[in-house]
Amino acid sequence: MISQLIINNIEKSVISLFQEIGLNYNEDLKISVEQPSHLEHGDYSTNIAMQLAKVLRKAPIQIAGMLKNKLEQDGYLKNLVNKIEVAPPGFINMYIDWNQWSQRDFTFPLNNGEKVVIEHTSINPNKSAHIGHLRNSCIGDSLVRLLKRAGYKVEVHNYIDDLGNQLADTVVGILNIPYKKEHSRFGDFCWDIYSTVNKQYEKNPSLLEQRTNVLHSLEEGNENLSWVGLLVVDRIVREHIEEMNEFDIHYDLLVWESNIVREGFWTAAFNLLKQTEHFHQETSGKLKGCWVLKQPTTVAEDTESEHSMDKVLVRSNGILTYTAKDIAYHLWKFGLLEKDFMYKRFTEGLWTTSMNGTDASFGQADFVINVIDHRQEYPQAMVKQALEILGYTKQAEKLRHVSYGVVSLSPAAAKELGLDTTDGKASYAMSGRQGIGIKISDLVDLMEGIIENKRSDKSGLSSRTIAVASIRYYLLRFSLLTEVVFDIQQATEVTGNTGVYLMYSHARAVSILSKAEVDLYSEQLVPDKINQMDKAEYALLRHIATWQDTLYTAVKELSPHRICTYAHELATLFNNFYAACPIIKADNDKKAFRLWLTLKFKETIGDALTVLGLPTPNRM
Repeated sequence: MISQLIINNIEKSVISLFQEIGLNYNEDLKISVEQPSHLEHGDYSTNIAMQLAKVLRKAPIQIAGMLKNKLEQDGYLKNLVNKIEVAPPGFINMYIDWNQWSQRDFTFPLNNGEKVVIEHTSINPNKSAHIGHLRNSCIGDSLVRLLKRAGYKVEVHNYIDDLGNQLADTVVGILNIPYKKEHSRFGDFCWDIYSTVNKQYEKNPSLLEQRTNVLHSLEEGNENLSWVGLLVVDRIVREHIEEMNEFDIHYDLLVWESNIVREGFWTAAFNLLKQTEHFHQETSGKLKGCWVLKQPTTVAEDTESEHSMDKVLVRSNGILTYTAKDIAYHLWKFGLLEKDFMYKRFTEGLWTTSMNGTDASFGQADFVINVIDHRQEYPQAMVKQALEILGYTKQAEKLRHVSYGVVSLSPAAAKELGLDTTDGKASYAMSGRQGIGIKISDLVDLMEGIIENKRSDKSGLSSRTIAVASIRYYLLRFSLLTEVVFDIQQATEVTGNTGVYLMYSHARAVSILSKAEVDLYSEQLVPDKINQMDKAEYALLRHIATWQDTLYTAVKELSPHRICTYAHELATLFNNFYAACPIIKADNDKKAFRLWLTLKFKETIGDALTVLGLPTPNRM
């Protein structure tokens, strides 16, 4: 990676300068380089001289000059940078030697194969999935691809909450609410049942008693109600998996909450927690009889909880909270329980935990990443705190919660679904209980129809494949904590910062190289010398050079949207280059360079699209 190579060499010059002056070098000093937005300011720039001004008691411009001399005299950036300039008030601007760059292989530093368990999707298995669930899955799957690209061994989990309130609501509705309406999928039928029964609770409180009975039955198992719940879950989970398959989203293991409870995983975790001073049973007050995990004041307060800083893990009636089961699950993920599940095949390539089955190798993670929306920050903090309380500080440090903003509806989308938007809100929350939301299947059908109607040439990718890619990119391109205000019109656009635009740009590059009969694997295409470049050529090559750095940052920050931002700018620069610079009809010297530049673009945009989970089409 260019930036890291430059940083390492600047650090050598700083250490040498400190030694000359007789000062100790502070290893905590953060050296950073960035690519200036204006081409005339160089290819890479650093402000390190301004950071050192206070320590060295010299003007930044003077320090920058001293570091420039050291970089040049000691040859630290030889064969990479051909010019270094100092600019007020103390920037060091560096210009890449593109002839040297084109001959070198800047490989991405791969991880040594550490194992990461990523949990994502984890939809309540009581109805069809909506677009909010899909954002979770797209983020999670892109992190899987990103970490695999970085050399990690990745295991993907989908946690199935088959003991929760939402499933109990659906079971109560199926057994008590007369409902007849044509549906093509069972999950869509349950979507309507779920919202209907939640409205009926207000009118018929006796249904709430049945809900409690169902919850107990689900946890106990092997009863009429629990078997009904199991059948509902099995059918809906299979529909969810089919839906995610269409987005090329896959899992290695389904982990069922019921297996955690019934097979003693929580019991094992409970026995460990009881040995600490932070876990005890309350003997008085409103939490009497509850087993509570006492939290130090450093943990963020749960403002929605009546007991604030304490977290109930076992209610007074013996029912486990979600967090209790999650603690047991994470102890197993890290291989900290002397227990394992049994496993069996669920579908081709997908395993599931089971009451009976075979042994298999799952869990034992070096890192654990959970993709869960920002509303679950407190429960996630409790899991991390439990690991620390039990003395597993190393594992607690390697537990990452990838938090993201929820998906809500724009006023136009809400109005289209029949919501009252006269209050003029900027966005409207989706609610499964009220039956408000856009199902994934409905959105794909809508998007497919729009794309099909807009296409004149239909010989490339199918309209449905393009639709799926477009939706996926739309949900990924926002920064993680941004609330996505979903607008149907905006999501179905095919120009601008869209998946269609990126895929079309890749197809255009393939077409150019095909017409020029370029051997994509021939080293003869690499130019012997890069002469004076046009502005559009220079801007494109300069951006291509930052791909490895972007990939490194996205892995470090677990931020797929950085890949989207990079890819969109890359496609824009390529299309500007295509418009400004003839390629196939150029003079021989220019033609060879421009074909090589087109090939570099195709390879880079193809790598980015693959990480994002989008096709790399030869033709749209």
